[in-house]
Amino acid sequence: MTTGLAKAAKVLTAPQIKQLLRFTETTAYPKRNRVMVLLSFKAALRAKEIGMLTWAMVTDAEGALVTSMSLTNGATKGKSGRVIPLNTELFAALDALHQDESAKQRTSPDGFVITMKKGSTDAITRANSVVCLFKDWYARLGFKGASSHSGRRTAITNLARNVSRVGGSLRDVQVLAGHASIVVTQRYVDTDPDAQRKLVELI
Repeated sequence: MTTGLAKAAKVLTAPQIKQLLRFTETTAYPKRNRVMVLLSFKAALRAKEIGMLTWAMVTDAEGALVTSMSLTNGATKGKSGRVIPLNTELFAALDALHQDESAKQRTSPDGFVITMKKGSTDAITRANSVVCLFKDWYARLGFKGASSHSGRRTAITNLARNVSRVGGSLRDVQVLAGHASIVVTQRYVDTDPDAQRKLVELI
């Protein structure tokens, strides 16, 4: 197991993620909620980043979806923004949501991708709303130990485990996660004893 701040957030399995996505289809806002889940599990976004994501960060000057999201300084935890390539599944979900929101005239550049009932623009309030939604979903699904940070930690763990397959390194994971230090990234990665046994056999 890992130690540090990330320990509290449970890493979910692929079947659990599929179950969560199926669950979003039964909610009042299925397209919005699917995007929320995928922003967490496929883009490793924090609750604040999910809440503060605007259409300008995922569209071009003509309002068409782009293949990478550009998080601005104000939307992230750190002092600088970051660019994250959009996972194919996430892009499709964003496209479906974008079409629905366009029909409601809610895709202005400064409009939030994730709409909330109260319509608050405050970062803390919006982040708390995201946290509460995930908490409710996990409670309904019986996912003990899971929190709004589980998607981010799961994504970072999966990125770290697969980065060598594309010729990358943990430094690439650090950049995608938006961590100031690679040490922080390492703390997010869930360990795998079986993989460790296989690794030592390669020495």
